[in-house]
Amino acid sequence: MVYNNYHFRIPEGKMVRLIVNTDAKNEADDQYAIVHALLSPKFDNRGIIAAHFGNEKSPHSMEDSYDEVLKMLDLMDFPRDLAYKGADRRLPDEKTPVESQGARLIIEEAMKESDMPLYVIFLGPLTDMASAYLMEPRIAGRLTCIWIGGGKYPEGGYEYNLNNDIRSARVVMNSDMPVWQIPRNVYSQVIVSLAELEYKVRPCGELGRYLFDQLEEHGHTSFARATTRTGEYWCLGDSPAVGVLLFAHMFDYDWVQAPLITDNMTYAKNSQNRPIRVYNRVDHRFILEDFYAKLALFTNK
Repeated sequence: MVYNNYHFRIPEGKMVRLIVNTDAKNEADDQYAIVHALLSPKFDNRGIIAAHFGNEKSPHSMEDSYDEVLKMLDLMDFPRDLAYKGADRRLPDEKTPVESQGARLIIEEAMKESDMPLYVIFLGPLTDMASAYLMEPRIAGRLTCIWIGGGKYPEGGYEYNLNNDIRSARVVMNSDMPVWQIPRNVYSQVIVSLAELEYKVRPCGELGRYLFDQLEEHGHTSFARATTRTGEYWCLGDSPAVGVLLFAHMFDYDWVQAPLITDNMTYAKNSQNRPIRVYNRVDHRFILEDFYAKLALFTNK
């Protein structure tokens, strides 16, 4: 699906196929990245895969994410068949996939012959990427995996998305697929005040109201109140996965040998691994302003 109701057109050869993998009901920022992806004419959106986010918050977290994806599609009047169910749990080990609609979608799209490259962005754990690879290793040379996750380089350490499936991250890092990693210290740069969101997002129709209100409501949950957030801002930490495809950020990443990820989520050297792209900065104002503009144009059409 391509949304291109704009007065500008994407030049020939610049469009890409996109699959979004999202733990959409975990916090409140995935929804912003989903909308941004769906409204960007550079993307031929091939599907949105609902991801699990462990069982600490919900015993059926993937199903919760799936329902949230459907809600977002309904609010935008986009087809529900873009939604797919991903794995409902983490990998049991590093050799056994958790088969799902989402993993099969990744394989199907990767194995197609197309002039448009395929990118799969992960806003949560890497379970479905690892599962797809374990099911069909040939996909490694036919897609690029973009992941919001992992700790700061070089040491690593605790990070929420990584913690929800350490084994899957090991599988992906130890594979030969291209990976663009946006670690915690970088995705946390996308800070926005609630006042700015109320001013620029909430007035944008039913969709804008929902985006703002669900985020504001989430800020009052016990999980959110236990963080260091002050109550005046939020981090739209999933949006860089979209942003690095819209703006190349050519001087904002390094090529780093993919690490071996330990059980406590630190990084260890693995001389057998290939280099991956690790971002050290994102242009958060470009990402936010592009989102605001597309949301306003969509809801005011």
